[in-house]
Amino acid sequence: MSAQVIAFLILLPITLVFIYAGIHEFQRYKSEGKASYGLVYDEESGTTHVSGIADHEDPYDPDDFDPNNYNDPEVKNDIDPQDETELRKV
Repeated sequence: MSAQVIAFLILLPITLVFIYAGIHEFQRYKSEGKASYGLVYDEESGTTHVSGIADHEDPYDPDDFDPNNYNDPEVKNDIDPQDETELRKV
C-alpha cells in the first residue's frame, strides 16, 4: 500500500467529521440564527467546557475563578483536629 493511500485513509474520518459538524452547525444556524459560544462552568464537576451561551447569560470569566472555592463532594470537609496535629509533626 502506498504512502498516499495510507495518508488518505487516516485523513478521511477526520474530514468526514468536519463536514458533518459543518452541516450540523449550518442547519442550527438556519433554524436558530447566530449563536454565541464560550466557556460554561459546571459546578458539579468543577470544570469548564465550550457551549452555546444564551443572550441573557454572562460567559464564564477565568479571571474570576478561584479554585480554592470549589467544594469537592468526595473530599471530606471537616478534618479531625487530632489528625491535623499529627500531620504537622511529619
